[in-house]
Amino acid sequence: MKHVISVSLGSSKRNHSVEIELMGEKYKVERIGTDGKREDMIRMIRELDGKVEAFGLGGMDLYIYAGEKRYIMRDSQIIASAAKVSPILDGSGLKNTLERRVVQYLAEHTRLLDKETKVLMMCAVDRFGMAQALDSMGCKMVLGDLMFTLGLPIAVRSLRTLYYVARVIVPVIRLVPFKYLYPTGSKQEEMKPKYPKYFMEADIIAGDFHFIRRYMPFRLEGKSIITNTVTADDVQLLKDRGIKYLVTTTPEIQGRSFGTNVMEALLVAVSGKHTELTSSEYSALLSQIGFTPRIELLNP
Repeated sequence: MKHVISVSLGSSKRNHSVEIELMGEKYKVERIGTDGKREDMIRMIRELDGKVEAFGLGGMDLYIYAGEKRYIMRDSQIIASAAKVSPILDGSGLKNTLERRVVQYLAEHTRLLDKETKVLMMCAVDRFGMAQALDSMGCKMVLGDLMFTLGLPIAVRSLRTLYYVARVIVPVIRLVPFKYLYPTGSKQEEMKPKYPKYFMEADIIAGDFHFIRRYMPFRLEGKSIITNTVTADDVQLLKDRGIKYLVTTTPEIQGRSFGTNVMEALLVAVSGKHTELTSSEYSALLSQIGFTPRIELLNP
């Protein structure tokens, strides 16, 4: 049996392991959190390097985007460099492919998206493919990059504006320790509602689940969420908050929607190429395997 493992900076309370069969091959897919401890991530990657088909780099981004330009995060690069044999994937390549497909799927098979849909995108530089796809649909966008990543009370309302802002700030942000930009370790369990106005105005809240969970208001009746990396407890939380539809861009596997880093590592393992794939290669594999988004009605 082949082994794919995500080593995450996130909470160990969200650890999970499943066995699945894809393309006639059996895989053990595992997620292990280190509670915000970088040194533990580096140690674990070094110990398992060459013993697993591929690593997922969880709880952090290796790459973020400013327009079409890709920047590497210094903090993440240090950790990723511990892998010398097994490829290590952060999910950004799959986000750019899979999440575009999910938006198109929702447009064709549901009534969740149209030109009047108001979308709060928690952080567009983290999910640029999804942001571009929603924008191309004509959705009315609020991009929360400055609000939820930097704590600045500025709502960006167009991708064009974000391009200009990102070109200035991303070369600086990439040098900042990741714990200052994103909830890691035990902070992933904390909930501190922030900028509730933008949540309440939106029809759909989209993006990273840890951002959504940490900052969303306590009541969100009738809203829909597009995200991933949700556990059964997360689904119950969203149901209790009044969320109508939950869409996860990655499929549900034995009660869990894994992060894109896990799924990207799995696709690389299936491909047998031992390196990051191209967008067309990811797209072809997704079609071949038949991955579709999870769409769940939580509150009629």
